[in-house]
Amino acid sequence: MWSSSHKVGLEQLDLDSSVMWVILALGIAGGLAIRAAYRIFFHPLSTFPGPKIAAVSHLYEFYYDVIRNGTYIEKIEEMHQKYGPIIQINPRELHIKDSNYYDRIYAGSPNRRDKDTSTVAIFTTSNPMVGTVHHDHHRLRRSFLNTYFSKRSVRSMESTIQAKVDRLVYRLKLAHKTGTVLELNRVFSAFTADVVTSCCFGASHSYLEQENFENQMIDAINYVMSMCHINKFLPLVPKLLRCIPQDLLQSMGLYMADVIAVRNLIRSQAIESLEKKSVIDNTDDKVSAGKTIFDALAAANVPPQEKTVRRLEEEAAAIFGAGTETTSRALSVAVFHLLNDQQMMLNLRKELDTVVLPAETQLTSTHLEQLPYLTGVIKESLRLSFGLVTRTPRISPLEPLFYEDYVIPPGTPVSQSAYFVHMDPEIFVNPKSFNPKRWINASKDGQYLNRYLVAFSKGTRQCLGMHLAYTELYLGLAAIARSVEMNLVDTTVAKVEMGRDLGHPAPKVGGFAVKVAVTGIREEHP
Repeated sequence: MWSSSHKVGLEQLDLDSSVMWVILALGIAGGLAIRAAYRIFFHPLSTFPGPKIAAVSHLYEFYYDVIRNGTYIEKIEEMHQKYGPIIQINPRELHIKDSNYYDRIYAGSPNRRDKDTSTVAIFTTSNPMVGTVHHDHHRLRRSFLNTYFSKRSVRSMESTIQAKVDRLVYRLKLAHKTGTVLELNRVFSAFTADVVTSCCFGASHSYLEQENFENQMIDAINYVMSMCHINKFLPLVPKLLRCIPQDLLQSMGLYMADVIAVRNLIRSQAIESLEKKSVIDNTDDKVSAGKTIFDALAAANVPPQEKTVRRLEEEAAAIFGAGTETTSRALSVAVFHLLNDQQMMLNLRKELDTVVLPAETQLTSTHLEQLPYLTGVIKESLRLSFGLVTRTPRISPLEPLFYEDYVIPPGTPVSQSAYFVHMDPEIFVNPKSFNPKRWINASKDGQYLNRYLVAFSKGTRQCLGMHLAYTELYLGLAAIARSVEMNLVDTTVAKVEMGRDLGHPAPKVGGFAVKVAVTGIREEHP
């Protein structure tokens, strides 16, 4: 039997515990209230327009991008309509919707722009260029590969790219014989992945040889991109996934296992390049010709701290991911619209038929770049595929930025979105329409629309592989238009229109997809 003194003691203990929890709860609530009051009334960004709920907590952004799966971009558009062109979208970041101000944020030399640390969290690593925060460090890392991806260097890769184009056309013709309905975005991802691995890694992974294009790396890349918002808010998640054995990940159906498998292949190439005696100078076009990106990253003039296995591995993996899916999506968007409006396909074929070359002369991207309609098709496909739509805030590390009557303090993350620039009706009339002639007409009228094509971003961090992507687009689209007839199968514009930001553009419902049936083979062209 418990004595009364024991009962009193337990009651007192329970009371003390209850009081302690109440005090703790009040302390937490008080701390949150004080932080909210500071952010609303005293924070350096407190004078900027925007909903106070966004200024108080990241939970507002978390709700739309994580819980509602990439829809904060839609909410941001609503906020701009209500509050104006400059708004605060979370406790740290400003967003500007002004197409003419894009190149002030994503500026070229001599401006210095750091990348916001939250953007690095999206990529889960700071080792590749895309995850490098500081301006000077990024410039150093970019210098290792500038020559490798220069226009002149890409020209030297053109025969390799053309071989993959020929293989792509072969697979389309084979689908005509077998009556196979193709998911074209997967076919194009196999093509771009083979180009990247052949041109950059020195050996193709032969994705175009897969019978049913069951390239799980395509799904893996999309999975990694769709995790970008979770990575930003819950960075522990990708770290935990890396600790899970590959076999278990596969049994769980998680594509991270396929990422790890390809990363293992890349790691072996990185190790091999580091074990070689590094002699090349990666600033010399001639010396770099025929080498791989691993040779350039491990060149003799690269500082030792930049030549670790992990850095080479993660840089190469980033190049693989970026070089595969973005170009594939632009190709898919272009072909969808060409098939959705057969008059545009006829216009393109008529223009291609005007190209007359001497015997034994190979059609090259240099020839194709002179064709205004084809160029318009490519630019429209880039405009409506948007590149990587996830906003990437920049920080001006030394000086404030100025926008209208606002002074943006140094160190403030500021962003714009390619989506808003490309869908600006003041720049692109009827922006949702696919209109290759808008580029021809703009050129005739002396308008410089290229300023507003930001699929590759702008400034000192503009996409390094831009010239490679353009070459794939020119050669690939010309070959497809000249070689095969296709019809869309169960694919509407809703499957290719941007509706959500999952790192890459995603439709409002389901996933991006373009399905086709190859209905005929056209006459061979010289």
